[in-house]
Amino acid sequence: MIKIKTAEEIELMRESALVVSKTLGMIASEIKPGANPLKLDKLAEEFIREQGAEPGFLGMYDFPNTLNWSPNAQVVHGIPNNDELKDGDIISVDCGALKNGYYGDHAYTFEVGEVAQETKKLLKITKESLYAGIREFKLGNRVGDVGYAIQNYCENQGYGIVRELVGHGLGKELHEDPQMPNYGKRGRGKKFVNGMVVAIEPMVNMGTKRIKQLRDGWTILTADGQPSAHFEHDVALIDGKPELLSTFKYIYEALGITSREEEEFAS
Repeated sequence: MIKIKTAEEIELMRESALVVSKTLGMIASEIKPGANPLKLDKLAEEFIREQGAEPGFLGMYDFPNTLNWSPNAQVVHGIPNNDELKDGDIISVDCGALKNGYYGDHAYTFEVGEVAQETKKLLKITKESLYAGIREFKLGNRVGDVGYAIQNYCENQGYGIVRELVGHGLGKELHEDPQMPNYGKRGRGKKFVNGMVVAIEPMVNMGTKRIKQLRDGWTILTADGQPSAHFEHDVALIDGKPELLSTFKYIYEALGITSREEEEFAS
């Protein structure tokens, strides 16, 4: 059952989403060759608690850490360890926070040092596909419209769209209805109505769409060992239009990036 949020609940969810956004912004300044993932994970936990929130992932389904830390060919759900970041890596950092009884859930794939041009393109197209999907999260559209927009944008560039992992509704639970696949057919699936809040998160592989899982029971890898990218925003449907609750602006401030990509989805 889809849980529709009131205006007051959406504002509480914005607070939760911004906790995550600020955490990713803090992490952004630390993403560099030689950085230790476990140390950054601890920094993220402390930072979230300092904002009056709880780490949303730590202990959920017995996950052992605050961040999902997924480098290179890892798609999502990677576990931070002591393997230091290397020049040329990419790293998907997915983070959750629970504040005022509501979850924020937000992800960004970072470049580490000098990254290959073909990998840069993968990140660029994946992030653009996120916004292509968000544009379809509007009154009267359906789940399939968002999935189709993401799938079409990425597959036209020759990339593989992961099928087994999807976006989701968000609220008092980290994972609520509806599921939000990154593939689909126009006009199919549940209809969008005002008050819905979802996490839209394309997971896009440079090669095959197929994946595999490590024996740790968490880490998801591309089946062919090629890189994967992952970007995620929390979005509310307000007055018929998508509005971002999360933001990449703290990341961009840390990295010295100028961007207007979020303006069309601002309140």
